[in-house]
Amino acid sequence: MAMRVTQNMLNNNMLRNLHNSMGNMNKLQEQLSSGKKISKPSDDPVIAARAVYYRSAVIENEQYVSNLNQARSWLEMSDKSLEEGNNVLQRVRELLIYSGDPAVGPDSLKALATEITQLKDHLGTVANQSINGRYIFAGTDTLTPPYDQTTGDFTNTNSEQISLEVSQQIFLPINPNGQAVFNYPDPANNVFKLLDKIITDLNNGQPVTQYLDDMTSQIDNMVRERAALGARSNRVDLIEDRLLTEGVTITELMSENEDTDIAKVITDLKTQENVHRAALGAGARIIQPSLLDFLR
Repeated sequence: MAMRVTQNMLNNNMLRNLHNSMGNMNKLQEQLSSGKKISKPSDDPVIAARAVYYRSAVIENEQYVSNLNQARSWLEMSDKSLEEGNNVLQRVRELLIYSGDPAVGPDSLKALATEITQLKDHLGTVANQSINGRYIFAGTDTLTPPYDQTTGDFTNTNSEQISLEVSQQIFLPINPNGQAVFNYPDPANNVFKLLDKIITDLNNGQPVTQYLDDMTSQIDNMVRERAALGARSNRVDLIEDRLLTEGVTITELMSENEDTDIAKVITDLKTQENVHRAALGAGARIIQPSLLDFLR
């Protein structure tokens, strides 16, 4: 049995189809103007869910890079400090050797004591090196200077490490161990106590070549600590390369997920415009005839 089709049914279908056509054009126009595939999660829940994941991954990666930059600052400052400290000890070693020259008299030995006193003070300044107001050789007690200028000794006993998460579940120590550097081999015989003994003997007019082995041991220890620091710096470089590569990859995936294919949208929009014009033409032919047209 044939279903009776009325003019109202034709009109309603035409209006509904025109509305759908205009909705499609509006969606394509939004994609073209915004450059994004969707404007709200309901447009495509899958794309929206992936967008949230990729954006979280980008933010996480950027934070890791920021932590890595902070770690690099600490490591570079620590390396420069150890280099400076090593230069001080090398100069002291030269003076120790010079003190053994028989031609060096008591007055010259006292002059050597004066210079070594200045070198010791400078080494104390190196031990109190800070970055952003935090002492790098003080362990986790970063607000208290580890070298006491009043007593002339390294009084800090904190050997805890400050670690930053530079990748997922990867924590990197960023501070050197001040105890291993300045309290070697132990607090009672550290480098500052050794310098005090040298200064005392020189002021008493005595050569100090007997301390050469101890000073060489201190220099070797500082070189070892600097080498360990260099290994950490190399690891920072490797992690940074990986993070930068991951950042580019995640950004590309995010763009592929969210960004509109401009050429495709322009083509689809042009096609939809043609469809809409055809629908308008068909609608005009449908609603144009009426009973009055035939009664004229």
